Parts: sequence; structure tokens; C-alpha cells
Amino acid sequence: MTLTPPSLAAPTRPPSPLTTPGLLTLLLGASLSSIDFFIVNVALPSIERDLHASPATLEMVVAGYAVAYAVLLVLGGRLGDTYGRRKLFLWGVAAFGVTSLACGLAPGAWWLVGARVAQGAASALMLPQVLGTLHATTRGERRARAVALYGAVSGIAGLLGQALGGALVAADLGGTGWRAAFLVNVPVAAAALLVGVRAVPDSRAERPARGDVLGTALFAAALTALLLPLTEGRTTGWPLWSVLLLLAAPLLGWAFGAVEGRAERTGGSPLLPPSLLREPAVRKSLALGLPIFVGFSGFMFCFAIILQQGLRYGALKAGLTVLPMGLTQVPAAMLVPRLVRRWGTRAMTRAALVHAAGLTVLALTFLAPTVLTPTVRWSTLPPLALAPGLLLCGLGQGVQLALYYRIALSAVPAARAGAGSGLAATVQQSCLALGVATVGSLFLALVPDIGMRDAFVGALGVQLVGLLGLAGLSLRLPRAMT
Repeated sequence: MTLTPPSLAAPTRPPSPLTTPGLLTLLLGASLSSIDFFIVNVALPSIERDLHASPATLEMVVAGYAVAYAVLLVLGGRLGDTYGRRKLFLWGVAAFGVTSLACGLAPGAWWLVGARVAQGAASALMLPQVLGTLHATTRGERRARAVALYGAVSGIAGLLGQALGGALVAADLGGTGWRAAFLVNVPVAAAALLVGVRAVPDSRAERPARGDVLGTALFAAALTALLLPLTEGRTTGWPLWSVLLLLAAPLLGWAFGAVEGRAERTGGSPLLPPSLLREPAVRKSLALGLPIFVGFSGFMFCFAIILQQGLRYGALKAGLTVLPMGLTQVPAAMLVPRLVRRWGTRAMTRAALVHAAGLTVLALTFLAPTVLTPTVRWSTLPPLALAPGLLLCGLGQGVQLALYYRIALSAVPAARAGAGSGLAATVQQSCLALGVATVGSLFLALVPDIGMRDAFVGALGVQLVGLLGLAGLSLRLPRAMT
């Protein structure tokens, strides 16, 4: 699964090895961007009350971050390849701190939307440098451990985002309420910036690529045309603009592919080299991201709603309820190098089946009270009753998240670490946005007709189908891994 053509060999002057402080700083940056994708889930009710925001505007608070993040990730990776990954990482951390401050001080709903879009852009500048630096400055077992840590951080940050958001909203420190969920990023970003200046090694492509203005514009337009109507269409009643954008998305995607192919054939510098996507290992590894991340974000969105509106948990209680997933997710991710040595890529198959078992246990937990004891209402379930299913879900997710990045990056040469990591992260963030837009929208659409519990169980069923698909996809990968 290793792609190393002679023309794409690693730079002759390798970057400095990644030290432990540098690794921790990079992981801190990655966690910030992931936390803020999920932190608003439990803060939206408070934002709605405080800023008098409409449902469509609240959707934009979530979608604006997700779309800007996904659209600009590949460009962020290209800029790191060209100007140096440490420099772009530090600029991204600084921008994330500033935009978090803007979110926390937002005087109105649309100010918050704009600040969230800018925050997503800052994350897109920062995150590809993390994966690119890990890929360029580590080798062998050290790389495997670093990527496993990255996968663990990516997963636990989503859980921590909802838990931390609930705790901060409930604490209402100094009357800040939901604003503290954004303001807490500012000192953390400042600390990461100070340490990163010394600890993060620099790396870049040996032959920096020229800019690809047309390709960048078409890529951004195609992703925006797909993600924006999917995240906003249902709330706004599918207006004409959303339908037209969806119709334009495949045409823009085709135009992007044509422009990139021509640029590569004529010796240009395409944003996403088509030759990278033609590699079977790259295509198969990226396909794994669809069921992993669509299912993860769809579950977290639906679970946050049923906890707060179905089970009537407060923000703090709802946030803390998801923590059992983290108790198994982190150890599972750290075991990935050992699991790979024993099972190879079949570790992904087993993880998908364990995750599916967790979702099944969770569905039965919601169904059992009324099936076994009709007089008991499902809405009285305590957090402890949900823990067994969540523990199994975390076990499967921990392996999936860490193994996805290892499989994806093992197919990318070091000279294309920025483009490859940007592409892998784009798949992640696009699928996270799609998960909320598809699974989340299905759940909300079913609630008025069949009730919240049955709608949630139906959403779990969709995710189960996705996990079975993931198990099947993983069986098509070469068993051995580098």
C-alpha cells in the first residue's frame, strides 16, 4: 500500500525528527478544531435564547464552520507544502484563537455565523499541517503510534466538545453562558502558539508547487454547492437556491476534475493531482471515511437531541453522558499498532462489528423499557443505563478513527504529504457535515410522525447499515500494511 515513484521521492534534506513536545502541540491543535465542530451541539438552546436566533440561523452556526472547514482543507495542505507546515500551523493556531474570541464576543446571531465561518477557515489552515508534519517527520513504529494518537484525539475531541460545552454552559462563568465555550479556546491557542514556535519542526515539499487558482475556486464551489444546501435546505424549506446548488454540484465537480487533469498533463500544479486519486489504495482508503464519519457525526447530533429533548437532561448531564465512549475509545486507538501487526487491515472489519454491536445494545436499551414493562417510560432512562452500549461504540470507534488515518496516509508519498493529508481531512470534515445533514435530517423528519424514540432507533439502524458496509469495504483492502 506504499506509493513511492522515483519522481515523488522524499526531500533530500529531511526535516528534524518530531519530539514529544512537538507531537503534543500538534495534537492540541488538532483537538481544538475537532472540539469546536461538536461543542455547539449542547450550546445551541442557550444561543437561541440569548441572540434570538431562528432555527435556520442556528443551522448556519453549525454549517458555516463545517463548510468553510471542509472546503479549504486541501488548500491549507497545499499552502503548507509550499510555505512550510510549521509556519502555516502557527498562523492557523493564531487565527483560531482570534476567531474564537470573535465568536465569544458576538453581539448578534449573524456576527456569530460570520465568526464561525472564519473559525472554520482557521481550522482548515491548521489541521492539514498536523497530518502533513506527522507523515513527513516520523517513520515506522513511531509514525504508527503518532497516527494512532491522532486518531484517538480526533475521536475523543468530539466527545470532549459536547461534555465541555455542557459543563461551560451549565457553569455560566461570570455570566458568560454559551460564550465560554468559545472563549476557553483563546488561552489554549496562545499556549499552543508559544510552545509550537520552538517544538514543532518545519517541513515542506522538495519542489513547492505553483498556485492553482482555477482549481481551488472550482473545488471550493463544488463542495459548497453540495454541503450548504444539504445542511440548510431542510430548515429553510428547500428554497430554489438550494435545489439549484445541488444540481450544479456534479457539474462543478466534473469541471474541477477536467481542469486538474489538464493541469497535470501539461506539467502544471493541480490542487489535487488526479494521479493520486487513481491509485487504488488511495481510493479504497478514502472510501472508508464515508461510513466512519457520517455515522459518527450523525450519531453525536441525534444523541445530543434525544438526551436534551427526549430524556430532558440538562446541558451538563447530557455532556457527561457521552463520556463512557471516551473511556474505551482512547485505549482502543492506542492498541491499533498491535492490532495491525496481528490482523492487518482486518482490524477495521472487527472494529466495525464491535461498533455495530454497541449501536444494537443502545437501540435495545431505548426499546426495552416499554417492550418488557409497558408501564415504564423510555424517557426515564438514567445515564448509567446507556453506558454499556456507549462503551462498545467507543471501542469500535477508537480503532476505526486511528486506523482510517494510518491506511489513508500509508498510500501517500512523503512528497505529497500536504495534499494527501488535506484530502484525507477533507473527506473527514465533508462526511462529518454530511452526517448531520443526512442522518440528522432524517431523524428530525421522522420525529413528528413516529416519535423521538423510534426516530432515534431508526437513525441507529441507518448507521448499522453503514457499519456493515464499512466491514465489507475493509475486506477488500490488502491485509498487510506498511
